[in-house]
Amino acid sequence: MSSIGTDGRRVLVVGWSSVENGECTAGDQKAMWAVADAVAAAGHRVDIAWSTVMSRAPLGSRAGRDVPLADVDPSEYSHLLWVCGPVSGSEIEALHRRFAHCRRYAVGVSVVDVAGAAYTGFDEVFPRDIDVPAGDSGGARCPAPPVPDLAAAAAPGAVPVVGVFTTSGQREYGTRRRHGAVAAVLDDWLASRHDLAVLDLDTRLDPRSWRSPSTSAAVESVVRRLDVVVTMRLHGLVLALSDGIPALAIDPVAGGAKVTAQATAWGWPAVLAADDVDAASLSRWTAWCLSDSGRTEAAQAAARVRPVVADLLVDVVRALA
Repeated sequence: MSSIGTDGRRVLVVGWSSVENGECTAGDQKAMWAVADAVAAAGHRVDIAWSTVMSRAPLGSRAGRDVPLADVDPSEYSHLLWVCGPVSGSEIEALHRRFAHCRRYAVGVSVVDVAGAAYTGFDEVFPRDIDVPAGDSGGARCPAPPVPDLAAAAAPGAVPVVGVFTTSGQREYGTRRRHGAVAAVLDDWLASRHDLAVLDLDTRLDPRSWRSPSTSAAVESVVRRLDVVVTMRLHGLVLALSDGIPALAIDPVAGGAKVTAQATAWGWPAVLAADDVDAASLSRWTAWCLSDSGRTEAAQAAARVRPVVADLLVDVVRALA
């Protein structure tokens, strides 16, 4: 990027993660952070603007302030940097009008319409790729060599990975079922945990669609890569502990049923009764599962159970004699 000066000017970084009708991708966010870091390192004051939806999360940008775009006073800024995504659409055109007094740049973007007002409104564009007819080149597309996306410039992030197994079935428990209430508390809690990477998993197999696992090996291969499992299903608990992965077991049946029984069989302490599920208990037990103590206990539980189930199989075979 060419220099935009080091005289203390105020820069606002925006993108599709900022506008109300846009969407935020992980790459968009990382690219915006990378640009903001570079601008701040050059001695400029910089803020990053986010949409109302994205402002709900603790963004924690390293450079400058995180601000809702809707609350921004354009007069406070001298430069606007649009980062990532396609340069097209009424949202960008509206920003050109709102920040008409600013120098405006598009950085790391896909150029799809060089005649459109979204593109021509920028003072300078630093494209990652250009997908427009190349004039005299016979209609060839992408006439300029593409450059790597700016998301690669941001430092990698990492949070614990949590696999979640839920169930809405088990009608056999009748009036003791608390599945809906338990799932609602769990959903609200997971939605608030922006410090976790949450995967919605299932133990049910269906070889007809790639959206479902087709073999137990597929499920185990995912579980083995998790930091912790949160499960309303018995086999979510068993598969996790079998591989030494700590699991928070939630029994959705009032009074306890097979999930609680299985936790008892494993000597596993991280189990919640249906009536005890709340945000505080979910957070407390998840923190324990992610601790050294939780990981050690999971490994020890796996070691204890293996000979027990091996002996059970011996008894079954002996019964056939």
